[in-house]
Amino acid sequence: MRSETSGGGGTARATTGLAQETISAADAARIEDMEFASSRRTLTGPIAIGLRWFGILFVAFHLWTLLVAPIDPLVARAIHVFAGAAIGLGAFAATTSSRLDRIAWYDWLLMAASIAVIFHFALDADGIEMRSFMGPSTRDTVVGLAALALLIEFTRRTAGLAMPIIAFVFIAYIFVGPWLPGALYHRGVPWREAVNFLAGTEGIFGITTSVSATFIIMFVTFAAFLQTSKAGDYFNDLAMSLVGWARGGPAKVAVISSFMFGTVSGSSVANVVASGTFTIPMMKRAGYDPDTAGAVEATASTGGQIAPPVMGAGAFIMAEVLGRPYQEILIAGIIPAILYYVACYTHADLHALKAKLRGLPRDELPPLLPLLKRLYLFSPLVILIYVLLSGYSPFRAAGLGIAATLVIMIVTFLLHRLMVQRQNPIAALGGALAQLAQAIADALAIGAREALQLIAVCATAGIVAGVIGLTGIGGRFASILLDLGGNVPILAMTFAAIVALILGMGVPTTAAYAIAAAVVAPGLIRMGVEPLVAHMFIFYYAVLSAITPPVALASFAAAGLARGSLWGTSLKALKFGMATFLVPYMFFMNPVLLAQGELFAVLQALVTAVIGVIMLAFATEGYLAGRLPIPLRLVAAVGAILCIIPEGITDLVGVGTGVALYLWQRQVARRSGATA
Repeated sequence: MRSETSGGGGTARATTGLAQETISAADAARIEDMEFASSRRTLTGPIAIGLRWFGILFVAFHLWTLLVAPIDPLVARAIHVFAGAAIGLGAFAATTSSRLDRIAWYDWLLMAASIAVIFHFALDADGIEMRSFMGPSTRDTVVGLAALALLIEFTRRTAGLAMPIIAFVFIAYIFVGPWLPGALYHRGVPWREAVNFLAGTEGIFGITTSVSATFIIMFVTFAAFLQTSKAGDYFNDLAMSLVGWARGGPAKVAVISSFMFGTVSGSSVANVVASGTFTIPMMKRAGYDPDTAGAVEATASTGGQIAPPVMGAGAFIMAEVLGRPYQEILIAGIIPAILYYVACYTHADLHALKAKLRGLPRDELPPLLPLLKRLYLFSPLVILIYVLLSGYSPFRAAGLGIAATLVIMIVTFLLHRLMVQRQNPIAALGGALAQLAQAIADALAIGAREALQLIAVCATAGIVAGVIGLTGIGGRFASILLDLGGNVPILAMTFAAIVALILGMGVPTTAAYAIAAAVVAPGLIRMGVEPLVAHMFIFYYAVLSAITPPVALASFAAAGLARGSLWGTSLKALKFGMATFLVPYMFFMNPVLLAQGELFAVLQALVTAVIGVIMLAFATEGYLAGRLPIPLRLVAAVGAILCIIPEGITDLVGVGTGVALYLWQRQVARRSGATA
């Protein structure tokens, strides 16, 4: 057994020593870059330093204006989008064949143009607002065209072609709508009016950018500070100590550590990299094949985006669109997240049973007692949740979470220097403060890097929302959805799920949710679906698109870490997540699962729903105290559906079916053992 000290004075992490395979930091960075569509530049020298400090100041500006000295919202959003664009155009090359060791001359021009757009809004904010009523000037139109072009190129480099293509299709609809038949017809809009509308507060500076410039940037920064504080390493160590010894222990570690890291990470791929660099080699050493190891990690990591208190960027947009406090969204997401991870854990356990996989020896696991002494590392999360539930704004809660993380870091650095390095108090304090300053700079730089794609897709989603508002296509699409669904709402919900999954295969989760919510949600609501249910349903499937072939980004990232096949990992992740694909239908049929109702009804629905997803896992894996033949798998599936239906009788019958099936299988297993 070998131990390795983690992060400035943390407890030692035990490693199994069963094999020498590891995942290098370079490989992990390469896999994490899969989340971006273009090649990240590898700059050195003064330009690299300058771009890094530009990112640090960019995030520091947001912290200052959100927590200390607010500025005009339009100016703040312009800086948010186009300073982010300047960083992104410098950090990412135009094509995969471009040189990565320098910034091309045309990119310098694009970066300068992005800064010029900021000056237009910052120096003439009052005039722009006045002209929005009186009529825009030629300069407004020219800057609007430039802003749209720069934003689309920024999005192409960070999020791929799909999002710009969607934006172009919607923009084209403005001009071709007068020639389209039926429900797609609209009277048309003059091109200058359209440009200024889309480049204003109803377009790229609308709701989605407002959320990005406040809530999202704060929580991305909070996650970056936690990452810098080595909380992710602690989550892995604690999960190992708790369940690493159980059958299939490494897979269960992946589920638990991914859940813990996912509570603050808004990205499936970031979650895969943070947890998977440790858990995937551990699973392979314990006997999991590469595809299965990658699939377990991908499925567990994807659920992080629906795990409170930070449910991915889309949840903040949902709160703004619904006009509800984020606290309500947080509470509504608790039970779906529980059901998701119960399903993941059950699949991991059943797979270990089928494959006869054991856990790791206890003497090769991190000792629990020292880890329990470091439970204070959870205090930023505890503070965040408490402040959110106390009614404070989400970005102020994130600010307090960051402050708590800073306190933890300085105490950790100081204690390490005093107790481990045996420095005198003065030297220890000076060294700890210098280390803290470096950690703050690293966290701010990470926050800038991780925010770029979210900034781009939120602003581009604003273009889509602007076109919908300008042309009225949203109401017409709602009518089409009503015609398709007829009097069978579940058909309309299935159509909504398909739209969210397809969008999510081409664009990031946040954009997939924002577009589907703008286009599909109004129709569902007009059919009588409760607004929160409609939006949570769409959001859930947008998240699940990360493990849905043919384009399953979380599965592909995990396959890269596990050195498995893309399709093999994706299909196995789909299997492991099969039970979770029915969870949205559960809260559609029974909104109590979104904590909307009396406490007793919520608890009853939770218990029966947990039994339901476990039985779905039995049916999917085909195992319960022994292999389940197909007829009994169908019985398990029927029992699960009965548990899902929100009726007392069906719950009793479903639970009874599960108990009877379990007793039958136990009897069969005893007979088989006696015969053997």
